[in-house]
Amino acid sequence: MSMAEARRRCNHSLEYLPLPSILLADHNESRQNWVAHRRKDKWMLSGKPSLLLMSHCMVSLLLLLVLFAGAVSSEWDGIIVTQSDYQALQAIRHSFSDPRGVLRSWNDSGLTACSGGWVGIKCVKGQVIAIQLPWRRLGGRISEKIGQLPALRKLSLHDNDIEGMIPTSLGFLPNLRGVHIFNNRLTGQIPPSLGNGPSLQTLDLSKNMLTGSVPSSLFNSTKLYRLNLSFNSLSGPLPVSLTHSVSVTFVDLRYNNLSASIPDTWGGQTGKNPYQLQSLLLDHNLISGKLPASLSRLQNLLGISLSNNRINSTIPDEIGLLPKLRSLDFSNNDLHGNFPSALCNLSSLVSLNLENNRLDSQIPDSVNRLQNLSVLILKGNLFQGHIPSTLGNISGLSQLDLSVNDLNGTIPESLAEIPNLVFLNVSSNDLSGPVPLLLTEKFNSSSFRGNLQLCGYSVSVPCPSPPPPSRKSRGRKLSTKDIILIAAGALLGLLLVLCCILLCCLIRKRASGTKKGKPATGAAATRGDKGGPAMGTEVESGGEAGGKLVHFDGQLVFTADDLLCATAEIMGKSTYGTVYKATLEDGSQVAVKRLREKIAKSQREFETEVNALGKIRHPNLLALRAYYLGPKGEKLLVFDFIPKGSLASFLHARGPDTPIDWATRMKIAMGTARGLHYLHTQENIIHGNLTSGNILLDENNNAKIADFGLSRLMTTAANSNVIATAGALGYRAPELSKLKKASTKTDIYSLGVIILELLTGKSPGEAMNGVDLPQWVASIVKEEWTNEVFDLELMRDASTTGDELLNTLKLALHCVDPSPAARPEIEQVLHQLEEIKPELAVESGNDGAVTTTPAE
Repeated sequence: MSMAEARRRCNHSLEYLPLPSILLADHNESRQNWVAHRRKDKWMLSGKPSLLLMSHCMVSLLLLLVLFAGAVSSEWDGIIVTQSDYQALQAIRHSFSDPRGVLRSWNDSGLTACSGGWVGIKCVKGQVIAIQLPWRRLGGRISEKIGQLPALRKLSLHDNDIEGMIPTSLGFLPNLRGVHIFNNRLTGQIPPSLGNGPSLQTLDLSKNMLTGSVPSSLFNSTKLYRLNLSFNSLSGPLPVSLTHSVSVTFVDLRYNNLSASIPDTWGGQTGKNPYQLQSLLLDHNLISGKLPASLSRLQNLLGISLSNNRINSTIPDEIGLLPKLRSLDFSNNDLHGNFPSALCNLSSLVSLNLENNRLDSQIPDSVNRLQNLSVLILKGNLFQGHIPSTLGNISGLSQLDLSVNDLNGTIPESLAEIPNLVFLNVSSNDLSGPVPLLLTEKFNSSSFRGNLQLCGYSVSVPCPSPPPPSRKSRGRKLSTKDIILIAAGALLGLLLVLCCILLCCLIRKRASGTKKGKPATGAAATRGDKGGPAMGTEVESGGEAGGKLVHFDGQLVFTADDLLCATAEIMGKSTYGTVYKATLEDGSQVAVKRLREKIAKSQREFETEVNALGKIRHPNLLALRAYYLGPKGEKLLVFDFIPKGSLASFLHARGPDTPIDWATRMKIAMGTARGLHYLHTQENIIHGNLTSGNILLDENNNAKIADFGLSRLMTTAANSNVIATAGALGYRAPELSKLKKASTKTDIYSLGVIILELLTGKSPGEAMNGVDLPQWVASIVKEEWTNEVFDLELMRDASTTGDELLNTLKLALHCVDPSPAARPEIEQVLHQLEEIKPELAVESGNDGAVTTTPAE
């Protein structure tokens, strides 16, 4: 056996080992033990030739005895592989089509079936306990002979091209715990026999072409806790037995053809509440009838989605009795009646979606009791009356959609005070009056259109000036002489205005000529005697507009007038302010952040801090190139424009044909860690708002952290709002909900979330089954569903990158530990990342240059 083959067998690939055992074990130690074991074997075989020959003869004799006894011996550890298991594996192999030759290792001798020689097979004491062959492009069918593997615990064949029916014999395997055959081409009905398995815990048959009804027998098991049959063509009613299951915690039946009404027998008749159901997903079916009030008995329910069905009823008040509910989606049904005030008792609710129903009456003022609410969508209903001003008291609200209703009155000023609001739509209502100024700065006109009496949200829809008081004309009529004098005066005034304009243009042209003739003065950055960039500042008058412009080092040379007259395009908005892409007259582009009013420190403190930030230079930090202080208190920060945009858009806004490989993701993670390391260790700066949205990527996918140090420019109240915003987006460390003060450990938590985002491809702002991204990953790890954690794009090369993925996941989970003291320091994070991917290890010199460190 070659060393490469031995190493392949020892280092189990990603889909062959349960994640917790890998995460909790020291990989290097296990490898050292294996090497020591092999050296011992080599020493033992280095004796006399006669002894070696004798050993081989004894092994051959034992092998013949075993074969004679009706079993096949394994050469790895001497454990016997039963004849029935061997025959079952052969039958399974012959029923598959294997275009890639994955099953070549399933040879006829069977000697290495349980010793790591047969890919995807795992044994204990000679009996097969796991068949794991995901992403292998296997076709054909699953043989009924699989029922001859009595010790089988896990069957993982997901993401293949397997056809045919699900073997009925799976239901007669007494030890079967997990069946993962999702994303194949299975047809036919789900065998009712699957409900007979006494040990079955997880059943995932999603994304197939299964038909028929959901067998009621599936819920006979007292151990089944995860069922996923989504994206099939199942029909018929929901089994009543589901409503009585005391073990199931996750049910996903989305995107089927289920019909009839939802049974109103949830929780049974007992007064106790042992029912563990946490997530109920029934959206995109044909379900009709009423919403069952008995859902209120599921006291552990975290998320429920019934959207895109045909439910025709009111919302029962009992829904407000679910203490842990975080996500509620009843959108796109035929619900009617009012918005129950009882829903306002859902203190844990994070997302509420009632879009496209027939709900009417008023939105209750008590909605402000939903203090954890982040998303509120009431679009496309018949709501009347005023928009509750109490909505402004929900500080964590990030998305508010009240469009296409019959709301009237004015838009409350309190909405403009919601610090985390990033999406607002009140269009197509009957609102009137002016839009609050802060909302017009934060949102474009599409948020307000369709309200005939609403004004001020666009230049084309100005608010009318109040009419002057009516006064009757008195005195005599104007004579011809009076008219001539008035006309002459108006003409003279016009000439004076033209002269002033010409004079201003002359002054500006002369100033421009001076700038081009002497590039080392005026707006140009101050240069030292040796021609290098001066790290101090150069102050220039603000031109015609007044104020002053301060430059730091950089290639671009522009005046305050150039900046203020540039063509601007909104790139994004945040709690700090609005970011524009500004195109100057010469075609060059810069990013300009206009800080919101009343959030910055006094001018003296502001200038002290911003001048310090302007001197910070690192290849993984976005450099501040200049700032402008306007005569009316305007504050503009000027940065390099990065055309590729943020990591968030790079990950989540790309097309399906634009994959991101593991090396690129790891490069981004390491670059982010280096930038954060520099901030923590060299500048003593805590970022406080690290998200994938403020990590920018240059043309070579080098990460550049933006918005660092801005907390030093802001008031205490403004920084509190920023922390709350980070929480709404899913990056906030749990301790910030009480302490309200960022630290290096809260930055580490945010970095951990970003690494998880890179590993999973999921956005932290989107709750998964009612929990945030770190909690979701932790739950998957706990249940040993390793393959479900990682982005499918990364799993294509899992055979070569499996260890790197696992070690990076282990590090990310360390970073998002709920206890701040348990999280690593940034030096440890960076060091471990470079150990995981040494070929990408780089170090940053004092001058900002990047040099490659050779991999050992």
